[in-house]
Amino acid sequence: MNEPITIDSLVEAKWIIPVEPDRAVLEYHAIAIDDGVIFDILPASEAKHRYNPQQTTVLDNHALIPGLINLHTHAAMTLMRGLADDLSLMDWLHHHIWPAENRHVTAQYVLDGTLLACAEMIRGGITCFNDMYFFPEATAEAVIHSEIRAAIGLIVIDAPTAYASDTDDYLAKGLDLRDRHHQHPLLSFCFAPHAPYSVSDNTFNRIVTYAEQLNMPIHTHLHETQAEIRISEESQRMRPLERMRQLGLLSPNLIATHMVHLTDHEMDLMHQYGCHIAHCPSSNLKLASGFAPIASLLNRNINVGLGTDGAASNNRLDMFEEMRIAALLTKATSGQADTLPAHQALRMATLNGAQALGLEGKIGSLTKGKAADIAAIDFSHLNLTPCYDPVSHLVYAASRDQVSHVWVNGKMLLQDGKLTNLDTKDIRYRAAYWQERIAASTS
Repeated sequence: MNEPITIDSLVEAKWIIPVEPDRAVLEYHAIAIDDGVIFDILPASEAKHRYNPQQTTVLDNHALIPGLINLHTHAAMTLMRGLADDLSLMDWLHHHIWPAENRHVTAQYVLDGTLLACAEMIRGGITCFNDMYFFPEATAEAVIHSEIRAAIGLIVIDAPTAYASDTDDYLAKGLDLRDRHHQHPLLSFCFAPHAPYSVSDNTFNRIVTYAEQLNMPIHTHLHETQAEIRISEESQRMRPLERMRQLGLLSPNLIATHMVHLTDHEMDLMHQYGCHIAHCPSSNLKLASGFAPIASLLNRNINVGLGTDGAASNNRLDMFEEMRIAALLTKATSGQADTLPAHQALRMATLNGAQALGLEGKIGSLTKGKAADIAAIDFSHLNLTPCYDPVSHLVYAASRDQVSHVWVNGKMLLQDGKLTNLDTKDIRYRAAYWQERIAASTS
C-alpha cells in the first residue's frame, strides 16, 4: 500500500461546486491543497487514505465555491460610502465625488480605504478584484498586506490630480508600478483609462499601443448613461463605442464596464471583437443609469462578468447581491424566467471574471492546478433550510453573511467568519479618521 502523500491542507465539505465542468455539484468531496495550488479534488472518504495533510478543515454543512471575482470596483472609495446618495451620475461626480477627491485623496487615503475594502470583500467571499483608482501603488500595498488577489488598474485621465500632473505622468507612474510588481503572485495589471468623456484620442492611442506590447487588458467605463452617449455625439459626432472601434480599443483585451445603452449593432461589435463586459447591476440601479441588455449579450456569447462598482455608488461590495440582482433583472427585462439561471450567474461571478482578466488559467474555478482561491458558505443557517439545490441557494437565498471561510493561494484569510490577518480595530480607526475629515469639509 502506498504511503499517504504529505500536503499542506485538506478541506472537506458537503458540496463542492467547481463551476468547471458546468453545473457540476460534488457531494462529500475534499480539496487537497499544496503550495497554494489545488492538488486534487476527490471523495472525502478516499482523501483520508491518500493524503497526509498538515491541516484539515471539515465543513459538514458547507458548500465550497471558487473565490468570487469582483470585475469592477474603486476600492478606496469605501471611505465615501453614503457620502452623496440619490443623485444622477453626472451630478454625483461633478458636484460631490470629484470635489471630495480633489480635497482628500492621497496615497494614505487610498491605502486606508483599500484596506477597508479588502476586509469587506474577504468577509464576503471575494478573493480577487479589478480596481481603478488614483495612487495604484497604495492599492497594491493594501492588497499585498491583505493577501487578497487583485488586478491593479493603471489609472489615466486627461486632468491633473494629486496623483499625476498629465498623461505622461499617469502612464510613467503606472508602468513603473507594473514593472516593479508584475511578478508578484497576487497582482496583475490593467490599463485603466477612466472613460471616453475624460480621455482624449491621443491618450487612448498610446494606451492601445502599450496594451498590445505588454498584452495587458484595458479596463474602462463605457456606455454607462445616456448623457455620456449624448456628449460623445455632440463632441465627436459618433457614439462612444464607435469611437473606441476607430481607435482600436475593441479587442479581447477590452473590459468594458456598465455597457447599459447598446444597439444591436454595438452588441454585434462586442461579439465580433471578443470584448468582455463588467456588469454592475446595483450601481446601475442606484444611479438610475438603466438596465443593461444582459440577455441579448449572453445570447451573442459575449463574456459578461460581475462587479460591484465602488462603495460610493453601490454602498456594498457584495457579490452575492450582484449575482441575485443580475439574475432577477435579466429575467424581468427579457420576459424569460429561464434566462440567466443560477449556475450561469455563479459563473459570471467567478470564471467569467477570470476570463476577462486573462486569469482563467489560474483562478475562477475549482480545478486541479489552479490557485486555491476558495470560499466556503455555511448552509446551516435557517434561511438556507431546506436545500434542494445548493447552486440555486447561492444565488437566490444566501448572503455574504453566510461566508465562513476564505482561502487565497491556499492561505486561510477568513476562519469561522473572522479575518485572520487584518486588524479590524485599526481599519475602523483609520476609517473614522477619514470620515471626520471628509464630513468637516462637506458640511
